[in-house]
Parts: sequence; C-alpha cells; structure tokens
Amino acid sequence: MLKEFKEFAMRGNVVDMAVGIIIGAAFGRIITSLVSDIIMPPIGLILGHVDFSTLFLNISGTQYPTLAAAKAANAATINYGSFINTVIDFLIVAFVIFLMVRQVNRWKKPEPVAAVTTKECPYCASQIPLKATRCPNCTSELRA
Repeated sequence: MLKEFKEFAMRGNVVDMAVGIIIGAAFGRIITSLVSDIIMPPIGLILGHVDFSTLFLNISGTQYPTLAAAKAANAATINYGSFINTVIDFLIVAFVIFLMVRQVNRWKKPEPVAAVTTKECPYCASQIPLKATRCPNCTSELRA
C-alpha cells in the first residue's frame, strides 16, 4: 500500500497540482495585501476616512467603540468591512485567473482539419472514396 501511495504521489499531475496549490496560496496572500494595504485605504479616504477592515455591526446589544473592543469582549458582530475586503480579493483573483486561462487558450494551436477523403454519391447519398468512378453501393457511374 505504501508503494502504491508513493507511485500515486510522484505522478506528474499530483506534483504539478501541489506546486499550483502552493503558488496559489502565496498569490492569495499577495492579493489580500494588495487589497487591504493598497486599494482599500485610498477608497476609504475618498469615502470619508473609512477603514473597511474595522467596519462592523454589533448585534450583542452592548455598545463597543471599535471592532477590537467588541472582539475582546467576545461580542457577537457582523464584520461587513472584512467581508467587503474578501469580496474584492476574490474578484481580483478571479479576474487574474480569467486572464491566465484566456492567454493559455490563445497559445493552444487549433487542431488541423482532417483532409476530406470521401464524397457523397449523388444517386444513393452514400459515402464513397474521392477517386471512385463508380459507386460501390448503387453501381452508378460517377462523373469526374
């Protein structure tokens, strides 16, 4: 069983998939940093000095001045600012993946169209070789 697992794990597809997952996780962290550290601060500034990561809705009934204070008190909160950041993260990653797949599809060469080797008999509509002068099915003589 150990030998079978080793063969499975060392297949090209599994190793490629593992590398892709590791690179994808690192890419996700880069995008998260891009959104929270570069994209959202100017947007928050434009909207009136709003820090999206601290936006929350307190549903516990007790007032808390900040999200950190609410979390310290284990209060029930809906952290919609973090959710907005996560949605923007997802949209950026999805767009980048779309661009990558689009480019890879452009690199693929279209499969060559197979050369025509048959024609249709005008009398019986069966398929016959191109060079045939008589239909093997209905025995009609074919014009060149």
